[in-house]
Amino acid sequence: MSKEIALATLPTGNMDSYISAAFQLPMLSAEEEHSLAVRLRDQKDLQAAQALITSHIRFVVRIARNYSGYGLALPDLIQEGTVGLMKAVKRFDPDMGVRLVSFAVHWIKAEIHEFILKNWRIVKVATTKAQRKLFFNLRSSKKRLGWFSKEEVDSVAQDLGVKPETVLEMESRLSGQDIAFDGPSQESDEQVTPTPAGYLSDMRMEPASMLEAVDSENQMKQKLMSAIQGLDERSRQILEARWLSDKKSTLHELADRFQVSAERIRQIEQGAMKKLKSQLAL
Repeated sequence: MSKEIALATLPTGNMDSYISAAFQLPMLSAEEEHSLAVRLRDQKDLQAAQALITSHIRFVVRIARNYSGYGLALPDLIQEGTVGLMKAVKRFDPDMGVRLVSFAVHWIKAEIHEFILKNWRIVKVATTKAQRKLFFNLRSSKKRLGWFSKEEVDSVAQDLGVKPETVLEMESRLSGQDIAFDGPSQESDEQVTPTPAGYLSDMRMEPASMLEAVDSENQMKQKLMSAIQGLDERSRQILEARWLSDKKSTLHELADRFQVSAERIRQIEQGAMKKLKSQLAL
């Protein structure tokens, strides 16, 4: 029990002290780890879960350090990795025959990867599965500084199982930088730096765009009213009471009004909405 209490205490406030304490905690043997995991699974023992987590913080720190090249704070990476470790502990089955660290690596890296992709740039550089794969492998695939040659592009694409065009696109994204739309204020004309605000036109107040938006809105309203008029009387009244009235009616109020069940009102409403969507899509 004293060992479990020791495992449950880690200093907070200072990251260096936290990391140092994490590496000083005793490692769990396979038998101790299995016993704690069984207690967590069968008895929902939170002390057992805490012992499993704290004894593996050192592995989170080691993995997080491998991602220090993305310019994000190490404490944030460790925090996200710890979230992944917690998810792994929750899902760990002691009867699988593997150690927790082997099972948890995937969850730790997944949380760190997600955090990096969300925070590395203001503009997302990786959204698809292929782009995510490239994001974390492209740097290590480069043999030299500078842009990829065609042979290198083909080689990386083949190794990672993606299209050469995807490699080129990701290389371009990684080489770019985020630029403020307005940019900092300039003290003199000689210091002027081009920013998007200087050459991108605001089309919102352009007369033709405004007229087009108004015309499109009017046409959509006309189509909507025409589609509503095409409904049967009961469906139309239900939709108007549920969506177009200032004081919207509940399903039960309409059920009392039409002398049917609330479920039947919901079915009529759904059917009417489906008809409207199909008419508006034409």
